[in-house]
Amino acid sequence: MRKLVIPGTTLETSRFIFGTSSLFQTGTSRARRRLLDAAVDHGFEHFDTAPYYGFGIAERELAPVLKANPTVKVTTKVGIYPPGDGDAAPVSVWLRKAGGKLLPSLARPHMSFDLNRAKLSLEQSLRRLGREHIDLYMLHEPQVDRVYGPEWLEWLESLRARGQIGYFGLATTCERLRPFLEAGSALVQVAQVADSIEGREADVLTACRRPLQITYGYVSRGRAAGDKTEVSELLRRAAARNVYGPIIVSTRRLERIGQYARVTEIPG
Repeated sequence: MRKLVIPGTTLETSRFIFGTSSLFQTGTSRARRRLLDAAVDHGFEHFDTAPYYGFGIAERELAPVLKANPTVKVTTKVGIYPPGDGDAAPVSVWLRKAGGKLLPSLARPHMSFDLNRAKLSLEQSLRRLGREHIDLYMLHEPQVDRVYGPEWLEWLESLRARGQIGYFGLATTCERLRPFLEAGSALVQVAQVADSIEGREADVLTACRRPLQITYGYVSRGRAAGDKTEVSELLRRAAARNVYGPIIVSTRRLERIGQYARVTEIPG
């Protein structure tokens, strides 16, 4: 898979980043590991995860893959937390998710930008991932008033200085990103934002003279709008739109992995 450097950083990554938001739905731990290994085999060199994905299981399932492939990069996040402690057994996660359909509070995430909670979350993510370093550490859908003031920036910069993280930024929607951009917030080293071919939501960045960095959501948003274009063609259009930044893709189907890899050679 073709590589690129995320604009505004020195972080080299694969053209597509493999997202793990739906990894838990793959089924068994063996099936999840098979999917992750296939992604590496087909040239994915970067995984995107978060404590909330699979209620901590996505981070834990990545640990052996990252250990076996130390050059593979990882993004994780802070600010949205799973119910429970994030270390529940898979059967407990299944029960909580199933019960959440009847009683939403069982599966409802907890959002907090308390800095002490964030420091604990970092320790937990590093332990679950089995690493001492996170390549890209993202604030997960923050509101600008929740992280106002110097404390968050000072903490993130201190993590960089200690080598615990590489870069930091925001993983969010264009609506939540806009106030940070308009304020010139230094928290937006890297922007990971939902985008679509028709809506071009990520143009909130170009309007502020910022390049598209990491984008995602092209297939899901296309389907929601009734676009029945083949997935490979949608991703070709996405790559033609975000020429210089990586795109997050995800799947629970092994056969899709190779299809994604073949899409990546897009004339730029």
